[in-house]
Amino acid sequence: QVRLAQSGGGSGQAGGSLSLSCVASGDNYNPACMAWFRQTLGKGREGFAAIDRYGATTYADSVKRRFTISRENGENTMYLQMNSLKPEDTAMYFCAEGDRAICTLDPDNYQTWGQGTQVTVSS
Repeated sequence: QVRLAQSGGGSGQAGGSLSLSCVASGDNYNPACMAWFRQTLGKGREGFAAIDRYGATTYADSVKRRFTISRENGENTMYLQMNSLKPEDTAMYFCAEGDRAICTLDPDNYQTWGQGTQVTVSS
């Protein structure tokens, strides 16, 4: 059974940077897919960055060229570097892992979730 533990996030200013990390532990030390999602009150969970075990990435247009997803397989850790932050980036952020052959941004393709971390960006 895989468990995901998140850290980082917090509060930042528009135009600034924040980072998140997500450590996987358990039986599957090298998940096929790992991804970041975010959710605001009253809205569904939005997938915006995914990475497979070989480092291939997928981004939503909303974060492309601002956010960078990466993973260190030897440390079972995934990272998210968030630059050029905008107030609309404010949300609860979740990491997730899944075993699909193709890593998408669909939350239905992910089985295990981190505990969530709040990111708040002020203007």
